[in-house]
Amino acid sequence: MNFFDTAIRSQAVAEVPGAEGVGVVAQTGEGVHDFAPGDRVAWLTINTHGSYAEQIVLPANGAVPVPDAIDDETAAALLLQGLTADHFATASHPVRPGAVALVHAAAGGVGMMLTQIVKARGGTVIGLVSRPEKVKWATDAGADHVLVSTGDAFVGPVRELTGGEGVHVVFDGAGASTFAASLQVLRTHGTMVFYGPLIGDVPTIAMNDIPRSTRLTYGVTEDHIRTPEELRARTAELFTLAEKGELVVRIGGRYPLAEAAKAHADIESRTTTGKLLLIP
Repeated sequence: MNFFDTAIRSQAVAEVPGAEGVGVVAQTGEGVHDFAPGDRVAWLTINTHGSYAEQIVLPANGAVPVPDAIDDETAAALLLQGLTADHFATASHPVRPGAVALVHAAAGGVGMMLTQIVKARGGTVIGLVSRPEKVKWATDAGADHVLVSTGDAFVGPVRELTGGEGVHVVFDGAGASTFAASLQVLRTHGTMVFYGPLIGDVPTIAMNDIPRSTRLTYGVTEDHIRTPEELRARTAELFTLAEKGELVVRIGGRYPLAEAAKAHADIESRTTTGKLLLIP
């Protein structure tokens, strides 16, 4: 499950939430040649949702084969958040050696994957977490500095850590409440990668109010995987990183499918870390 699912529920976007999963093919439809019954696959249903289920019917072009070396939990936890983090750090703002990145919610699923990918690309990570007990999770993921912060309290410490220069990129999925503060800690020509509009009100800004010639982008994972071929290629890369131990998926909680409501309550409380899984 993803925090995004709580917005799908609260805004009644879909009757059954769920954007990803892993399972075994039971049956294939006419014209499907890439998969056969018994194959283990992972899938994305970002626009159609419906993955909170014991069985699901989905288009074959939304599924990817899962290598034998990747267990079900890793496959289920890696797909959407892994592709999201990959998109942000390789396309929205290609991280280069020496870059300094500020990662909001650094103990969450996307945050920990972002941290690992930024570090793998030679960057430095300042991670933000909401509670002291989450510091260890962000540190274990590779964050160089971890700040416990809510609201805009991080502005001064981040400026101090960067010698007043600011960071090259901010990955902000915390919603509108941190938008203005994130802009404040960007250095000249830095990049703000925002991905939290379903968490709260969408922020607005006048073009001439954008400070220090910074760039703003709203990262959408579908733009990163526009074709089935891109989906398979990029997930294969993520699976390879996981096999090598260069991308570690950390499971923060497992819930029976019947307790999905409790999982939503827990993730909305901001007390969870890592990836939460629903087990049919």
